[in-house]
Amino acid sequence: MAPRRARGWLKRATLLGAVLLLVAAGLVLAANLWVLARTRDRIQEDLLLCPPAPIGIVFGTSYWSRDGERNPHYAARLHAAARLMRLHRVRHLLLSGDNRTRYYNEPVTMWRDLRRANIPDAAMTLDYAGFSTFDTLVRAHEVFGVDRALLITQDWHLPRALYLALAAGIDARGCVAPSSPVAGEWRLRVREWLARVAMLGDLYLWHRQPHFLGPREPIRLAGDG
Repeated sequence: MAPRRARGWLKRATLLGAVLLLVAAGLVLAANLWVLARTRDRIQEDLLLCPPAPIGIVFGTSYWSRDGERNPHYAARLHAAARLMRLHRVRHLLLSGDNRTRYYNEPVTMWRDLRRANIPDAAMTLDYAGFSTFDTLVRAHEVFGVDRALLITQDWHLPRALYLALAAGIDARGCVAPSSPVAGEWRLRVREWLARVAMLGDLYLWHRQPHFLGPREPIRLAGDG
């Protein structure tokens, strides 16, 4: 009798596990479809067709990839930002990234590279507390006074970034930073699917707050009175 009961419990546990897995997969799929549907019409893949906005928000990422080469996603974001400035699609760039330690400073790294691309200092603002996409966009609105912006990043990142921007009160559009596929990029895309689910929880369940907010420092655009 004991082995039979053990097999019965094992069968029920396996069935329960399968049901829970299906429910979890359904939730992930539903959350992603919702985010994609809400942001699809706000994404432009051709930089030449990106609508004008006063501010372009550039999201920080590591300068180096895991294999020790220059991160192509970083390079693509910086190239797109510089080109949008030259095309007069944006008037100012908000460079937001991680600066948790003195040895790792994404905003300053972006600033230095954009200076080499002849983007003037007066056209750039650095946000040193953009520890995440969430923090970057809440701070853009609450600290830097951004109400309308172009978001500059990869296509797989834009849906979540746009959803967060709209939730933060920013009228945002997304410009895809063109980049060639890289080895292991599928991991980033899978992680992004899960990150979109977590984002909905952040916004609607546990009401996440930025790691650091600080006083208001509105961006003043050149030529404005």
